[in-house]
Amino acid sequence: MPRSSHRRRQRISAAEARRLALAAQGLADPRPAAEPTGWDLRRVLKRVVLLQIDSVNVLERAHYLPAFSRLGPYPTAALDRLSQRAPRRLFEYWGHEASLIGVELHPLLRWRMARGARDAWGGMRRIQSERPELIGDVLEQVRERGPIAASELDEQRRGRSGPWWDWSDSKRAIEWLFWTGQVTAARRRRFERLYDLPERVIPRTILDAPTPDHDDAQRELVRLAAGALGVAAERDLREYFRLPAADAKLRVAELVEAGELLLVEVEGWGRTPGYLSPSARIPRRVDGVALIGPFDSLLWERSRLQRVFDFDFRIELYVPAPKRRHGYYVLPFLLGDRLVARVDLKADRGAGVLRVPAIHLEPGAPPETTDALDAELTLLASWLGLERDATS
Repeated sequence: MPRSSHRRRQRISAAEARRLALAAQGLADPRPAAEPTGWDLRRVLKRVVLLQIDSVNVLERAHYLPAFSRLGPYPTAALDRLSQRAPRRLFEYWGHEASLIGVELHPLLRWRMARGARDAWGGMRRIQSERPELIGDVLEQVRERGPIAASELDEQRRGRSGPWWDWSDSKRAIEWLFWTGQVTAARRRRFERLYDLPERVIPRTILDAPTPDHDDAQRELVRLAAGALGVAAERDLREYFRLPAADAKLRVAELVEAGELLLVEVEGWGRTPGYLSPSARIPRRVDGVALIGPFDSLLWERSRLQRVFDFDFRIELYVPAPKRRHGYYVLPFLLGDRLVARVDLKADRGAGVLRVPAIHLEPGAPPETTDALDAELTLLASWLGLERDATS
């Protein structure tokens, strides 16, 4: 990569870092005055780059919440069209965790697919090495019967359910094929992934696009992470796409050397250096109001939240109830450029009510927090087709 003379060191304040982070994530943009359009949704996707998928459905599926946070009430069918119908704009793969990702990024992730023998989970690697004939049989079933669920595969054990360690060998085989890019997700049915061949899902122009060199692909993923984060530590850049630590360290250093990332000092970060895209612009103010889903990309890196927002956040879904501090499904509340409250929420669909088991205001939350939060909860309930719980 060519050397650059832009290796200057800058300093930005803590407030500037917050505004940079929110602007990069699309949380500084005004919400549309009318019902959001497909263009508005694509603008959000361009900012955040990928949406994390999670099976928990206490409030709403995780991948639907980021667009609500940024746009307000929008038709979730618009996101389904992008991810489940031709011409496909999003595909499902391991980006951060399981994620919806723009199809144009497919070539940038082929190095991960190619490294499946080394990087895939142990059960998948075992099946590949011990039962390669099963891998071939499952691939043939997808070719003949796709889109097909793992539960419909011939070798799937019937009557079994449970966490991932109860998977049958055929389930592990199809997950191996998914990890290595030999099959992909056509859509989900009641959240169960339906597998098919990539050539029947991913646009041909994408599949035919050349595969970039491993280092080039990772550099581009770091660039995308930098754009989505605004200002970031090396760990933040690495974790956005779950890049290997050693690889990410090299890619960041290469981008700094080329002048494509600026090394900056950030107030309050101590010895942790920050990295900034040369094109980043710091907004003078941020007037955001948003409930942020627990799997939102703004919250992915706990140490970053502490550095940027002085906000210690932990997803407590899997914490025993007596040990939870804030609740089961907690959404931070953004007001201006600060996270000022935490709200435990539950969609009681049987009763048609949005339940609010708990609200926790942060120290120093401004007086207007309560009214702003009340308005946002009313908006969320309406979007979900629910009434507000009269007791909350």
